[in-house]
Amino acid sequence: MSSPASLAPAFTAITGAENVLTQPEDVIPYGFDGTAALQETPGLVVFPRTTEQVAECVRLAAAHQLPVVTRGSGTGLSGGSVPLPRCVVLCLARMDRILEVDPRNLTLRAQAGAITQKIDETAGAHGLFYPPDPGSMKISTIGGNVAENSGGLRGLKYGVTRDYIMGLEAVLPDARIVRLGNACVKDVAGYSLKDLFIGSEGTLGIVTEVLLKLLPRPAARRTLLAVFPRMEDAAETVSAIIAARIIPCTLEFLDQMTIRCVEDYARIGLPTDCGAVLLMETDGHPAAVEEEAARMEELARQHRAASVKVAADAAEAARLASARRSAFSALARMRPTTILEDITVPRSELARMVSCIAEVAARHRLQVGTFGHMGDGNLHPTFLTDERDTEEMERVHRALDEIVAHTLALGGTITGEHGVGLAKKAWLSQQVGDASLELMRQVKRALDPHQLFNPGKIFD
Repeated sequence: MSSPASLAPAFTAITGAENVLTQPEDVIPYGFDGTAALQETPGLVVFPRTTEQVAECVRLAAAHQLPVVTRGSGTGLSGGSVPLPRCVVLCLARMDRILEVDPRNLTLRAQAGAITQKIDETAGAHGLFYPPDPGSMKISTIGGNVAENSGGLRGLKYGVTRDYIMGLEAVLPDARIVRLGNACVKDVAGYSLKDLFIGSEGTLGIVTEVLLKLLPRPAARRTLLAVFPRMEDAAETVSAIIAARIIPCTLEFLDQMTIRCVEDYARIGLPTDCGAVLLMETDGHPAAVEEEAARMEELARQHRAASVKVAADAAEAARLASARRSAFSALARMRPTTILEDITVPRSELARMVSCIAEVAARHRLQVGTFGHMGDGNLHPTFLTDERDTEEMERVHRALDEIVAHTLALGGTITGEHGVGLAKKAWLSQQVGDASLELMRQVKRALDPHQLFNPGKIFD
């Protein structure tokens, strides 16, 4: 069995010398993603430029029984792109071209390494937009978004990555290239195989190209920031908005600790003595936007909002939105280790869930800032800790176990958008059960019988 380094000349013949890294100091940056306390040094890093090069690299790795781990920008938050010691990392970041925009059919075709924000900006030049907006959209790649089925702030109204994938191209573990889906709005010919690859975290195939659905850019938008004395008041406001049949574009939540960190970091002008804030945004037809904004303000005040600020213009709206978008960065400044968690509960259970997180954090003497996409029930309890402190990390793990158990008891899920990866696979069977887990394993074995693609992720 060959070592990855010994095959460097063969990979160089496929991609060129400038696209192969072998030295330890060069490959170290590709040994981790955005997940705390997970890191491993890969054997080799290769940057293919085309789908055909990806297939040739996979064929070479398979012939020598080398595991293959695919990555883009490395912004993942579940350890999904953390490599194995003896593996080939295929980094698709240099496959970053936007290949075609078709305004007649409202589609965009791009390579997997295209940056999410660039895709939206390119669509915007045609009066269109790509709605999914993960917090890392300025640097995350569309291939990584597909692998994790990423969400974002606009997910409440517009859905997640899966809802915008009309077709994709992928390389299978045996190096075959498949093209799944097409530009047709309606197509029920056979199994919807493209959906099998979305959210599969690189364990079934390497997505190299995507065909995305675009939408007309909304004519109007209104942004509001509601301030609450208690977290529970903010959570109950969210439930009331949804119960009133209002589906905002954005309905985001920050607790007091997150607010204080954001204000210290970005100086946005948030009140640091409140219990929580809600960032609320509606878009669409101007008349509907005005009506929904007024109704959301009314509901917030009915649920004890201390104040509701309506953005006067687009610049102020962007400034208010930056409070939420900078939450993770602001919290990460506070302690050496930041563990960003990802749970989702039914929206009717939000008040109970935020109370549970606060109670668990206090009982285990931990610093936890909570923020998230409250409109779709997705919360991000963020642990501020130090992985060098063994005793504190034990308390973190116990607290996480309790939070996950409470999440599942409320009918929730262990991950709403970050994926399972390495970080959450211990809890997956608790949610889906043994039969469903075995079905996933059967799919994996059918497509990847030699366990070459991203082994050890999602399940062992």
